Amino acid sequence: MMHHDNIRFLAEWEKPTAILMALPHEDTDWAYMLAEIHDCYCRMVRAFTDAGLKVILLCKSNQMAMDVLGNIPRHDNLLLLEAEYNDTWTRDYGPLSVERGGRPRSLDFGFNGWGLKFASDCDNLVNLQLRDRFVIMPEQYRNERDFTLEGGSVESDGRGTLLTTTRCLTSPNRNGGKSKNELNEILTRRLGVSHVLWLDYGYLAGDDTDSHIDTLARMAPGNTIIFTGCRNMEDEHFEELLHMRGQLMMFRTPDGENYNLVELPLPDPIHDDDGQRLPATYANYLVTDTHIFMPVYEQPANDRLACQTIHIAFPDHEVVGIDCRALIRQHGSLHCATMQLYEGYFNDAVFS
Repeated sequence: MMHHDNIRFLAEWEKPTAILMALPHEDTDWAYMLAEIHDCYCRMVRAFTDAGLKVILLCKSNQMAMDVLGNIPRHDNLLLLEAEYNDTWTRDYGPLSVERGGRPRSLDFGFNGWGLKFASDCDNLVNLQLRDRFVIMPEQYRNERDFTLEGGSVESDGRGTLLTTTRCLTSPNRNGGKSKNELNEILTRRLGVSHVLWLDYGYLAGDDTDSHIDTLARMAPGNTIIFTGCRNMEDEHFEELLHMRGQLMMFRTPDGENYNLVELPLPDPIHDDDGQRLPATYANYLVTDTHIFMPVYEQPANDRLACQTIHIAFPDHEVVGIDCRALIRQHGSLHCATMQLYEGYFNDAVFS
């Protein structure tokens, strides 16, 4: 595959300095459980700002956001931004960060509600709203909206390798069911990647995204892949996740080496009020250059094992567990609700 040397898709752990989030409000699917989900958002905002990150929080009204965040000290690291959005999963409609010729570029891909499953007319305009309000500088913004791509569906190692799933990217409702070869060319041209790893297996019950990679397997430094395993033969995911593990073992780096594989446990089943299983996973963490924010589900043994396991791949990072039982009720978790922005990729002056 060709390699576009002057484009580099950043790895999440490089040094994000701000996190983009969208506060649930009464016109979103969270309406029936606003108090619970607002508690969860307070926990996330507090954890991020305590770790020295800035938070850009989209909200329906600044007053509502201030009421929700009432017990969080109003500090310089929090920007409230009134905006229109359908849903709160900024991972999938927020900007993707690439370096082009050494310069920051924020790419705005099309978002269509995970393959036309949900309304997305406002979500799809969020990056334009950020540009028009100079949160993203117009000269850094790049319109890639003719191609549908969600941030949760792609993982970068920052060195030209991309990890994704066949089920999501080749789905007919996103880009007309393009082949892997066609997609490889598009991903190379737009993200500068030279090595695409296609994961053909792996799904989680209750998942609306057609197997986003960020619930299943994540890239880490040193040719490492962290993945969701399943050791319980009675679990409905056992066979599929076993196939996924087998395929990960077959993957090779651009130099022909094996990847170092680190297996995360699968949380015990969590169900919604109708008895439907929810797609809880520990792979849906957010990583910076110093911290890992790990979704936990009040399952002490599993939560502890997940937090200890992640240290294998990130030995110097501080792991912060955040209770995400409220988030999972709408079929997403911590990574889905956040999008990292790096220094130089947003206008720092908006915080002053």
